[in-house]
Amino acid sequence: MSKPPSYWNKARRYLSSKDRVMKTLIEKYSDASLTTRKNIFLSLCKSIIGQQISVAAANSVFLKFKKKCKNKISPKTIKKLTFTQLKSCGLSRQKVKGIKSLAEKMLNKEFKPNLIKNMSDEQAIEYLSELRQIGRWSAEMILLFTYNRSNIWPVQDIGLLRAISNNYKKKYLPPNNFVEKLKIRFSPYCSVATWYLWRSIDDEPIQY
Repeated sequence: MSKPPSYWNKARRYLSSKDRVMKTLIEKYSDASLTTRKNIFLSLCKSIIGQQISVAAANSVFLKFKKKCKNKISPKTIKKLTFTQLKSCGLSRQKVKGIKSLAEKMLNKEFKPNLIKNMSDEQAIEYLSELRQIGRWSAEMILLFTYNRSNIWPVQDIGLLRAISNNYKKKYLPPNNFVEKLKIRFSPYCSVATWYLWRSIDDEPIQY
């Protein structure tokens, strides 16, 4: 893990001045911050594994996956493992195909993560979404956790929507116009606001 992003403290001050709820959350959860693994292959694998299952189930599958890889999660390791070996970790056929395809594209340089740093958020989301099993939500998780982009607001994320409902006393699901209003209020630090909202419903800081 690494230090907080360079913008973290500035973002905390900015959000505290803009929103009373955010000020309370920032004061309450001052013990940790957004960090990054700086390992896009591992993060993409974890994102694929975590799709459409609970956090607890995803963690269980990921631990089996990690053990199957002998703690060396890399494109070369995945290439050596059979479809059946990966499926035995608790992965669906589609998720195995996604992870196998990702490994192949990284090995043959068809997917070039280095290009992402020069892309806008939307360009990067589009580029990542070309990968099998990677949609907008997964791409946003990569931009937030691997690249620490400052203004990611993942409106498809159930945890974020639940946290907005809880903290702003809104029904679930919160109205789209209210979610959009918060995005405008929190920009250019929506990633930091997202992290604190997640933290309000989960004691463990989320990490992809």
